Amino acid sequence: MVERRATDFIATITWMGRMPVDRENTRSVAIPSAMATYAGFEDDFHAGLTRASCSRVKGQHPVGTEIRNTRQLSILSSEELAQIAADIGVDRLDPLLLGASIVVEGIPDFTFVPPGSRLLAENGTSIAIDVENGPCNFPAREIEKDAAGHGAAFKAAARGKRGVTAWVEREGLLSIGTKMRLHIPNQRAWAAEA
Repeated sequence: MVERRATDFIATITWMGRMPVDRENTRSVAIPSAMATYAGFEDDFHAGLTRASCSRVKGQHPVGTEIRNTRQLSILSSEELAQIAADIGVDRLDPLLLGASIVVEGIPDFTFVPPGSRLLAENGTSIAIDVENGPCNFPAREIEKDAAGHGAAFKAAARGKRGVTAWVEREGLLSIGTKMRLHIPNQRAWAAEA
């Protein structure tokens, strides 16, 4: 039995970025393309097969514990970015302020695609979606630097719209304009949470 099924939803990459390893803040730098390797994007702060656990997973591991890196990429939706921008009162929210790796358009309610879903490019590159990327205060500080008086509203406005964390399942080149089909798990929703 196939574990995941293809949907009719096609994501188009509209923006790409890389967070410098020697970063001074959480800003990404825009890039036109990147080789997605099993470790993520080369020379990216979040690249690596493993990482030190952080406060987001302290319920499972003491902070600093080496764990599998399922946070190689931060993927956001252009539609949700527009909603956040409107909610905080700016015309446009630059994804580099959020430390984004990839911005896609074309998948509704993107932040809540099922964990375990895949984005598959025509060239075979496959990105595995881990979980929702909860909003934090680091992007708020960067927004405030560029749009004084608007950064403080980010965390509340981004709740449920901050995109997902992801990791590379199959290596390949990704570029602005790349189209990726969404594949979702076949399983039903967990009844214990209904």
